[in-house]
Order: sequence, then C-alpha cells, then structure tokens
Amino acid sequence: MSRAGNQEIQQTPDRKGGTQASWYSGWDLSDERRAYFRERSRKSHAAKLRALSDERIEPIHPINTPTLDPAMLMPQVDANGIASLSLFTGGGGLDLGFDRAGYAHVVSFDTLEAAGRTLLANRPGWDVRSGAEGDVQGVDWRAWRGAVDVVHGGPPCQPFSVAGRQKGHADERNMLPEFVRTVLAIKPSAFVAENVTALAGPKFADYLRKEFHDKLAGTYKISMFKLAAHEFGVPQVRRRVFMVGFRSAKAFSRFAAPTPTHRADHLTGGPISLAAATAAPTPGARHALGLADIGFDALTPTLRSTLTGPRHTTSVLNSASAQQTWFRLGIWPNGVAPTREAAQNFVAENGHFRLSVADCAVLQGFPADWQFDGAVYLALGQLGNSVAPPVAYQVAKAVAQALVG
Repeated sequence: MSRAGNQEIQQTPDRKGGTQASWYSGWDLSDERRAYFRERSRKSHAAKLRALSDERIEPIHPINTPTLDPAMLMPQVDANGIASLSLFTGGGGLDLGFDRAGYAHVVSFDTLEAAGRTLLANRPGWDVRSGAEGDVQGVDWRAWRGAVDVVHGGPPCQPFSVAGRQKGHADERNMLPEFVRTVLAIKPSAFVAENVTALAGPKFADYLRKEFHDKLAGTYKISMFKLAAHEFGVPQVRRRVFMVGFRSAKAFSRFAAPTPTHRADHLTGGPISLAAATAAPTPGARHALGLADIGFDALTPTLRSTLTGPRHTTSVLNSASAQQTWFRLGIWPNGVAPTREAAQNFVAENGHFRLSVADCAVLQGFPADWQFDGAVYLALGQLGNSVAPPVAYQVAKAVAQALVG
C-alpha cells in the first residue's frame, strides 16, 4: 500500500526540518512539546551509541523465540489456476496471502524500490515492477487483459487515515482512481481493494460512491465489509475495509466474506460472537513473541507505518493511548531494532522488552522466512502499510471459492 509519501523520502527540507511535500503539514506543537521531543530524541541517540560501544548496559532480556508461527495461519493451498495482479504492493501482505491461497502471481507494482527488493528476495521468480517502473499512473493495462483473473491492491491509505490528515481526493497520494482505471482496463473476473475503515465512513461516503462504486457498478457487483486481524489469529488491533467485486452475478452470489477463524474475547474483554465461540484463541502479543508471563497480555495497538510522516523514524507507536497498552505489555515500541540481537543489547530506558523488525513481522502476521529489505524505517514502513497476510489469505480463499464454484 505505498506510493507518494511512502517512497524513500527525498523531499527538500523546509526551514523547520520537515519537507515541502504538498501532502505534508507539520504538527502544531508548543515550544515546550518541541523541547520534550528534542530531548527524547537526544537521549535515544545517546543510548543507541552506548549500545554500540563498550559502555553498553548489560542485557536484561533473553533473545526471544516466538511461539506464534504465522505460516500456520495460512496453510498452503494447491494451485487453483487463478492469476492475480498486484497494485500498491508494499511489503507484500496481499501478495503473500494470495500466493498461499493458491493463486498464480502475474506481476506486482509499487513505487517503493525497497518493496520491490523485498518481493524479489522472497519470490525471485516473480515479475516485480518497482521505483519509476512501479508507478501505475499512465500504465497501458491492455497488455494484461485476458491474462489476469483478479486485480488486488491497497491504494495508499494516508488520504483517508487520521495520521494522513484525511485530505481525501485533495491528497496527491490518493490512488483510488488509478485502482478503478486499472480494473476497468483489464476487466478481471474479480478485484479486491483494501483500505483503512475511515474510507467507508460518513466523511468519504459521497466520494467513495461517486469515484468507486458508481464507476464500477456497470461492470461489477461489489461487496464491502470490514475485517479485524485478531479474528484471524494476528495479535494486533488492526481493522480494515475490503471491497470485493465480481463481473459474474453468479460468482457474486456465491461470495461470502470470511468468517473469523480465531477469537480474542479473553484479551479484549469484549463479547464473543456465536460464530467464533468454538474458534481458536488468538495469542496475546507477549505469548506470541515468546516473552515471559507477567500476568498481563493483550493485543498490540495497530503498528504504524514509519513512512507516513516526513521524517525517518523507527517507532511503531501510533497514539498516546496506545502507549498505555504497550506500557502494560512491558514492550517498548519506540526505536525498533534491526535484529533480535541488536534489540537485546539496546536496553530500553524503562527496562521493557525492545522490539526488533522480526518481532514486528510476527505481530503483523508475516512468517519468519519473509525478509524485509532496507533500513529499519523502510522495513517498518512496509510492515505498517501491509495487509496482515492471514487476513489476505482468507479473503483470497473466499474469492477463489466464489470464482471456481
């Protein structure tokens, strides 16, 4: 789910240290808050230097071995003969889910070069277009007409998310019209679009109807529904909206949105649906990561993408309220380390367990063998923008069942 704003950011800095990108507007912070963040950044940098020197604090947490293997949430399905094309691929959440569900990969597009390298490192035989070649704007899609059965993708969510300031169609990162253009040009049997739930809310209702539903309704019958990652075994609060369309009315009538495979009432304290009553329990974050029992476990807050702002960051914290949950979990979300070994040596200031990129991958539902290319902020950006693969897997299976009958 990346394009403008999720590229290896090279915009011209402004006098306040931000960027001149048209989509960016800085936070209105008081001098006191700016001083606080500046001091926190200074301390973090100093601590990182100590971790790399002979002055480092002795590790207080053993290197963890996760108990959750996300690959088990996505048993490999035999080839189903359905060919898929991927837009705004990012770290490959949708691509991996469709791959595990038996689809034949045709081609992936993303403007983030690191995302292209990630996909090729994990699937060397795939056709991957990245960088300038991965920009879908202006692509003549007729070359893929008749060769693609399903188009899937998560157009950049920043135009519709709170973190992205919800500028909608006025945001240059809005690629929803390009998704529609691609579908109408290729005319696949089905499509799958994913985004933040705010896109399906009242603020963007008119826009979504005019620019998406109305333009596709003459050719496709569309189902729109929301899914939560924790209902499919992923230990994270992550809700997304999916829009699935079929050219065939018969296929559409056979389609049913995925039902939960897991339940998390023991972690959320919320009610459990009748459909999920016999489902397997979703593990809490500490249990999933193989951390010691401290008498409390929960789903993690949504992991934020580190590519949504103008500055490179290695924090997955997305709000002040989320900080409270991370604190109770005894997990430090600020300053994710590149490896588990590096995380162990870089002791957090409050003594909590420091996350590594590999840990964040587990919390997002990526198997251990799925490697992310690039610096930590690029890897976390790809992670935070991805559809949780086990969720993509269930959607892909449901679409295949509707198409094959």
